Amino acid sequence: MATRRVIVYGGKGALGSTCVSHFKSKNFWVGSIDMSENKDADLNILVEKDADLVQQESSILNSLKSALGDAKLEAVICVAGGWAGGNAKKDLAKTADLMWRQSVWSSVISASIAAHHLKEGGVVTLTGAKAALEGTPGMIGYGLAKSAVHQLTKSLAGKDSGLPQNSLVVSILPITLDTPMNRKWMPTADFTSWTPLEYVAGMFHEWVEEKNRPENGSLLQLSTKNSKTEIIPVQ
Repeated sequence: MATRRVIVYGGKGALGSTCVSHFKSKNFWVGSIDMSENKDADLNILVEKDADLVQQESSILNSLKSALGDAKLEAVICVAGGWAGGNAKKDLAKTADLMWRQSVWSSVISASIAAHHLKEGGVVTLTGAKAALEGTPGMIGYGLAKSAVHQLTKSLAGKDSGLPQNSLVVSILPITLDTPMNRKWMPTADFTSWTPLEYVAGMFHEWVEEKNRPENGSLLQLSTKNSKTEIIPVQ
């Protein structure tokens, strides 16, 4: 049986590391793209932090082409991102620039990877945010970047987007993910309302196996209550 391959953009973060481990446990070849190495991955491509978007894209695509050759990917999973607060009076340009780099640049490069290396019928997942469906006055840069990811998702799912035929492009819109960092900063929160990382990784795997696939272009809210997660498409 041919080796099945996925790329995890943000593969060293909390959710990314869980995705790498999950797909490795299912006998996939897994590549990680991040600023730090994930030792569990079969391939690590390190992002050059000080390079601009065009340089990052070129470097990553060249590295991936060398590693993959003619082999195709089952999925490109983009779970890179971050969070920053701030309004129009406090560090607007600084936080907007940081959020743009972390969420939009990674999503754009993931789209380029998919256009060049995804198989027909493959999966692309991006990471938006439920908060960005409305105004985010206390975190403007974050909302700006995440709403751009939502728009990119819709565009990639449309005709003539440049992706292979029958690709599935979806954005997940988490509320709060159950990460070690979130537990550290919010130790008194109700963890039963946080979405487990393994749930998200398992959901991605199901889509790769063509099970329970949502509609192409979907923005999917992940709502967890009493430790049970519900997927709610944005209408």
